[in-house]
Amino acid sequence: MIKIILSGCNGKMGQVITRIIEELDYAKIVAGFDINTNMLNDYPVYSKPDEFADAADVIIDFSHPSSLTPLLKFAQDKNIPAVVATTGLTQNAIAELKEASKNIPIFFSANMSLGVNLMIDIVTRAAKFLQESFDIEIIEKHHNQKIDAPSGTALAIADAVSSVLDTPAEYVYDRHSMRKKREKKEIGIHAVRGGTIVGEHSVIFAGLDEIIEIKHQASSKEVFAVGSVRAAKFLYNQKPGLYDMKDLVNSL
Repeated sequence: MIKIILSGCNGKMGQVITRIIEELDYAKIVAGFDINTNMLNDYPVYSKPDEFADAADVIIDFSHPSSLTPLLKFAQDKNIPAVVATTGLTQNAIAELKEASKNIPIFFSANMSLGVNLMIDIVTRAAKFLQESFDIEIIEKHHNQKIDAPSGTALAIADAVSSVLDTPAEYVYDRHSMRKKREKKEIGIHAVRGGTIVGEHSVIFAGLDEIIEIKHQASSKEVFAVGSVRAAKFLYNQKPGLYDMKDLVNSL
């Protein structure tokens, strides 16, 4: 039985993950971390990681970027692998993850959906083949409560595409202040915020008289929760290092 600590347990994603793990026979949540310490489920909730003194096998973090530093310190002190699924991390925070991964297994992905990561694999293959004659644009859509824009997933898609191009791309986020034609090296990245959109990402390859669009749409937060639980199962008993969805997909 994999003993899981759920950081951000009383948030929306935390509650979805809780419901999923309740149905599993190979994992259980032994504690939650949250600034809201109400016990909404049958496990104890702590406001600070260092208040937890029992044993655990894996941490799943779906909290807030401000909680990352103390969580990583706790994980390293206790030698517990961590799945970090919190979005909106800064470059400094990602550097923290890389440093921590020297001591413990860390799993980090901008998007925990298996489908999104398959999409990234597909669009990188397409970009390498189409780059000479197609313009590339990325459109992401999320609910009106999302704070960061563009999404971490949109940037991850752009980075993956740029990595296979002969010339590294220039990301363009806003064209209203520029009165000039689109340059070939550009990747346009556009954010839409509205309603209760869970998450939608489209990559458009626009060529001469033809358009190819590759799209992923999440209908519920459950797809991200399922991915994070799969990541926790994968990370269990792994050696120290920084892992991502490619490693998970390759292990299946």
